[in-house]
Amino acid sequence: MCVIEERPVIETQRLTLRAPAKADVDRVAAFCVDHDVARMTTRMPAPYTRGHAEDFVARCGTQDRARDNTFAIELADEGLIGVIGLFTTPEDRVELGYWIGRPYWGRGYATEATRSALEWARSAWRKRYVVAGHFADNEASGRVLVKAGFLYTGVVEHKPSIARGEPAATRMMVWLA
Repeated sequence: MCVIEERPVIETQRLTLRAPAKADVDRVAAFCVDHDVARMTTRMPAPYTRGHAEDFVARCGTQDRARDNTFAIELADEGLIGVIGLFTTPEDRVELGYWIGRPYWGRGYATEATRSALEWARSAWRKRYVVAGHFADNEASGRVLVKAGFLYTGVVEHKPSIARGEPAATRMMVWLA
């Protein structure tokens, strides 16, 4: 049996991945109010409020770390710039999801965070198979996942998007350790 750290911290060249904290609420709210961030996720509502951010951070603190792990993506001297999570689906698969605040798009932070989260999942969490997907209209996310080692499965699912108010075509991918 694998023993999971209660609050794991992952260090990368430029980032720290750590548990979201109450101090992150304002930055989460500020980034997630951007509809272009929210509409690329399945679970984020729009409009996004400070109350949503408070609830999100509180839920992260109650996760069963043997099944789910959410990490704040922190950039030194700036604070939280996004979130990445590994979640156990009802089908008992591990799925990865993330978002990055708009001012930090296009700088490689999502790829760096994804690679390090997958390495942590492999080494500390002993996972060998992780799924992910990106909405078909979010090619940038597809590039991040490919750079991190995911492969397309050829499957397109229609996943909910709370911010869009309707399901979105989602290109499914898999990562094998």
